[in-house]
Amino acid sequence: MSENFLVIDVGTQSLRASVVSSSGQILVFSRQKYEVPYFSPEKGFAEQRVDFYLEEIIKATNDIDKRHPEYLKSVKGMVVDVFRDSSIILDEEKKPLRNAVLWLDQRITRIPGLKNLKWYEKILFRTIGMLDTVKFNAERTVSYWLMEHEPENWKKMKYFCPLGAYFNYRITGNLAVSTADCIGHYPIDFKSGKWLPSWHPKQSVFSIPVESLPPLVPVGQIIGKVSQEFSQLSKIPADLPVYASGSDKACETLGNGCIDKYSASISLGTACTIEVVSNKYSEPEKFLPSYQTPYPGGYDLEVQVYSGLWMIKWFVDNFGAEDKKEAEEQGISVEEVLNRKIRDIPVGCDGLVLQPYWQPGLKRPNGKGGIIGFSNVHGKYHIYRAIYEGIAFALREGMDEIVKKTHVMPSKLVISGGGSNSQELCHIIADVFGIPCTISNEVESSTIGGAMSGFVNSGVFSSPAEARKAMVTQGKVIRPNEVNHKIYNQLYKKVYLKMYPGLAKAYENNKNFYLDVQEFQKNQK
Repeated sequence: MSENFLVIDVGTQSLRASVVSSSGQILVFSRQKYEVPYFSPEKGFAEQRVDFYLEEIIKATNDIDKRHPEYLKSVKGMVVDVFRDSSIILDEEKKPLRNAVLWLDQRITRIPGLKNLKWYEKILFRTIGMLDTVKFNAERTVSYWLMEHEPENWKKMKYFCPLGAYFNYRITGNLAVSTADCIGHYPIDFKSGKWLPSWHPKQSVFSIPVESLPPLVPVGQIIGKVSQEFSQLSKIPADLPVYASGSDKACETLGNGCIDKYSASISLGTACTIEVVSNKYSEPEKFLPSYQTPYPGGYDLEVQVYSGLWMIKWFVDNFGAEDKKEAEEQGISVEEVLNRKIRDIPVGCDGLVLQPYWQPGLKRPNGKGGIIGFSNVHGKYHIYRAIYEGIAFALREGMDEIVKKTHVMPSKLVISGGGSNSQELCHIIADVFGIPCTISNEVESSTIGGAMSGFVNSGVFSSPAEARKAMVTQGKVIRPNEVNHKIYNQLYKKVYLKMYPGLAKAYENNKNFYLDVQEFQKNQK
């Protein structure tokens, strides 16, 4: 007989609540699209009220209860998967002191000489060639910004938490977080599933007091049970167990059926990722850990393209006014209009190559977006196609790094996320990788993966493989065009991979100059 699980999938743009059966069917679904996904009190900031997401959860589950109360009453357990790297601070009574700072926030705290690093830590990080990466991490850790700009709030702080920990507290009364759900600027050892001790060099990078971090619950165990108070608000059955699962991307990888080294999961969202699962811990890039899977015993080796499909929004906002008008007249999406425009542009974009570092990553902390090869044959639609190709090149580079650790080249790619709706982008990815790509058969892959983790962790299935067999169905397969792959392969090796080494010093100088200008302008005010 089929069992049911409740999954709350908290995204950057919307929230989904679903009741999912152990046969992989979403029985009932409620999506709450945010009117205002985040606030920007200053340029580059991205904040949201902490309780906003709780209010959206309550709206979604009340909607389900209103339409299908029998499904909500039927669930065996509950999983909450949340977008990562978004921090909050709480006072002694566990109340938020300020808005949450979200993962796409771009504020930078300039820390002269990394003042919190001990002299021998600086030598250590410099010796292993990671001082720039350490500085990049520190500059974007919210703790430093709060210490500098909101010292009163920092003084009142009792708890420094990932967003998921607060959700668990409000739902169950237990302020705790899954060991697989601390992705971002937190001092955690994902291999052991423990916070790093106070003496560890990485503690100086994040400068978050160990005593302020919430308790960790091993993935697969019960975090707590739905409280009477939250049950009354949400209509979720009281005493329902809430299981420690993983982040949104980890659940999406599981929902795509990728549970070993022979298949890779590509998520095409606001940020784009490529993930490969291994039963052995290793770091896909220096200083970048692999994350625990949303079930015990596995690790997700992940490389992220931080800008991802956000770059499509950037393009439309800056160059797409006419295309938006055309889309409205035809009653289709602006992305479909743009996809039609690039169909006649040849593979390789007439020599235009784009590096998608509109937001830099850990491996290249000083990186910036770059486009080379402009000539009089290029127009704005070449830039659009170059964005697609640049994302595909960056994902392939990520897979090359992962393969160095797993020693296995995946024979299958599974693509999910909003970008999987673009046939043009999926064909480009297949051609760049030279590997067959399967489009996920389920739009809500993260929700299916969250449910799979719940069923595995609660004992309904004995293993992820059993859950995959019961809940995942294969979608459309796109096979690479061999001629296109040969062209892309040469472009990737001879041009794309050489762009960053050639531009690295210029990027670093540009970043320092920009920060100096910002500081000068601030002082003039």
